[in-house]
Amino acid sequence: MERAELSIVLTGDDEIATLNRRYRKKDRPTDVLAFAQREGRHGDPAGALLGDVVISVPTAQRQAVARGAGLMSELTFLMAHGLLHLLGWDHDTPAKDRAMRRETKRLCAAAEPAPRRARPAGRKKPGREPTVGASTGPLGRRRSKP
Repeated sequence: MERAELSIVLTGDDEIATLNRRYRKKDRPTDVLAFAQREGRHGDPAGALLGDVVISVPTAQRQAVARGAGLMSELTFLMAHGLLHLLGWDHDTPAKDRAMRRETKRLCAAAEPAPRRARPAGRKKPGREPTVGASTGPLGRRRSKP
């Protein structure tokens, strides 16, 4: 799916609770909701837009703390879970749940940054040295000292 698109919304508990109540008839916040554009009566299976993944950051933070993980790890997990829903995966049976958990784990592993290789001792990172009177600003941009 090289040309597929999706939107990601990071929001709070109040907004996701409103969406959960409106679309799932559950009057409470949840961690992630997925709204597929390729399903249902008006779905366009040939379209590039997969749909929307909505994630509650406060809920993700609480879940991360509860399992001893970082927020980015939890957000990645929820993004992968929501993406799988957009692709038609579900967890409404024990077998489907196991399969979806395996695929979510695979996607999360693929999203992890590659480990950094250590440079041999005494070797500097390649690149230009800053000139005298200059420093590096935010995002690595060079700026002159006043």
